[in-house]
Amino acid sequence: MSEAREWPRIAVVGAGAVGGYFGGMFARAGAPTLFIGRKHFADAVNSNGLVLDKSEGQERIAIKATVEMSCLRDCSLILFCVKANDTSATATQMAPFVRPDATVVCLQNGVDNADQIRAAAKVVAVPAVVYVAVSVPEPGRVKHLARGDLIIGPPSEGITQLADLFVRAGIPCRVSDNIEGELWLKLLRNCALNAISALGHVRYGQIAQNDDAKKLMEQIVGEVLAVIRARQARARLPELVANWERGRDPAYAKAQEAWRDQYFQLLMELDRSLSPEQRRRALGNLRRYAEDFEALASR
Repeated sequence: MSEAREWPRIAVVGAGAVGGYFGGMFARAGAPTLFIGRKHFADAVNSNGLVLDKSEGQERIAIKATVEMSCLRDCSLILFCVKANDTSATATQMAPFVRPDATVVCLQNGVDNADQIRAAAKVVAVPAVVYVAVSVPEPGRVKHLARGDLIIGPPSEGITQLADLFVRAGIPCRVSDNIEGELWLKLLRNCALNAISALGHVRYGQIAQNDDAKKLMEQIVGEVLAVIRARQARARLPELVANWERGRDPAYAKAQEAWRDQYFQLLMELDRSLSPEQRRRALGNLRRYAEDFEALASR
């Protein structure tokens, strides 16, 4: 009879869609997981549990949630899931309560979140590339649409053990020897596709078939690469992209297209859920985002 392995105590800081999904997977696997989020989330899940809504069905998981950052004192693994713009402020807020031996995993978009957390909280911070499509249709319910896998690094014994922990919770996790390049590659894809897709209400495949859209994408990619060069990043983007293209087979390409369709539907669901005033502000922000890219590209 094999000996049962103990789980570390886990805290999710920023219990939104991403935090709710990955934290929910740990809680579902039996790990003691505490969720730290907004009051409406904490009230909902403390009363009714967390609902994971996946393609194979819904599952209600009994969890504990709070709004108090001090509650993470006893946690040795922290899933850091706030928006990248809030990284520094949130890390500073949690710093007095983080154990010296704790590990923080940055489940965020962006390329420098781990650096910000290390500077603010003086703890081990592990960068992660997150590929998942999830939403929160209502407080306490996380709807999973596609994927749900991670890339972490750089390689070490501790990183390997961490990856094994995610896999044990049912979360595919790969260790990369070029995590900086992986982070930049994710950012490049987001910059090149997401704004055009949202503004034009078009799918990724449609963007690739339009010459004007492809030219805009090329300009955006050029700007991202210029930023990488300016920062003297070690990102091997051409190599990563080439490897990704070579590795695709028809079945994988079909799965990617299905995922893109689901992602587009998610964007549309979000758009329909906004009030007219919220939609006006969101579209205004997206237009300014696109105008900024065009202005940069013309320099």
